[in-house]
Amino acid sequence: MASLSELPALRNYSKPFGIRFLEYIKKGKLSYKTHQAIVLIVTFLAYTCYHATRKTTSIVKSALDPQSPDVSLKFPWRMTYLSSPAEKKRFSWVLGDGWAPFNGSDGSALLGQLDVAFLSVYALGMYFSGHLGDRMNLRVFLTVGMVGTGLFTSLFGVGYWAKIHSFYYFLIVQMIAGLFQSTGWPSVVAVVGNWFGKKKRGLIMGIWNAHTSVGNIAGSLIASALLSYGWGWSFVVPGLLIAFVGLLVFLFLPVSPESVGADKEEHEVGSPRKIGEGVTEPLLGSDAEIKETAVGFIEAWKIPGVAPFAFCLFFAKLVAYTFLYWLPYYISHTGILIYLFDLQF
Repeated sequence: MASLSELPALRNYSKPFGIRFLEYIKKGKLSYKTHQAIVLIVTFLAYTCYHATRKTTSIVKSALDPQSPDVSLKFPWRMTYLSSPAEKKRFSWVLGDGWAPFNGSDGSALLGQLDVAFLSVYALGMYFSGHLGDRMNLRVFLTVGMVGTGLFTSLFGVGYWAKIHSFYYFLIVQMIAGLFQSTGWPSVVAVVGNWFGKKKRGLIMGIWNAHTSVGNIAGSLIASALLSYGWGWSFVVPGLLIAFVGLLVFLFLPVSPESVGADKEEHEVGSPRKIGEGVTEPLLGSDAEIKETAVGFIEAWKIPGVAPFAFCLFFAKLVAYTFLYWLPYYISHTGILIYLFDLQF
């Protein structure tokens, strides 16, 4: 067991390399507010990249299946793909003709099944990611999730240059990508929760939560801009981007004030306590004496407000992901833009 004199050295060793580098340049400890700013910026960039890589699929769908005459979903995929005539499973290397096996009459069904597989694994992975995040170093856990997301997002795009036309390949890659994607939200929320209390939580979360929209916009712009060079670039570039930001997370993200030796009371010294103001917590009640344990699944549902919030988020996400994954595809296949143009002129 380490002695009290060794604790500062151990704490300094646990600091991210980027934080130690900033303290070396400053020649002193970073303030609590500086750590908070770093947390907001790094976690904002992290989840922006998660959504940017998630958005690329909806943009590329119209290139994989540009002229599908049937946009209805058919299940199961084995019946639609394996029973299709040979000419409908033709291979094509021309972007305008789509990409087999998604350019046949069942292309929309196959693309839809990729989404179902991705979101199913993503939803299941969220449960396990929450448990793992409570028991692991969140900085390492988030880094692994982002690098893994970048790897398998890029592998989907590699199918363009490798001339891969196997539905199984794209299905497996999407499922594993969904598993890595599930590491994002539980991790960033936990880190932000460690650094910010109830004071101004609504304002901070409102501004910080803009990463969802920023990520969707950035993902759409990047994927659209690169689509003319080959749809593979629309996956590889966002994949490399999230992997790079994952390395920034590993270098700069302080998981909690305790992990970097930041003292919240240091930047509150200037606000003197009023005369007669009582102490609301016992002086000996330190965090070190309280052994925190991870909350189980049943215990989490018993927390007031969790169930209503979960059901509200379910229906909100149902609408959001419908637009996120299928709106560009729907517009490109229905000619709605031409119809609106004719109405205007």
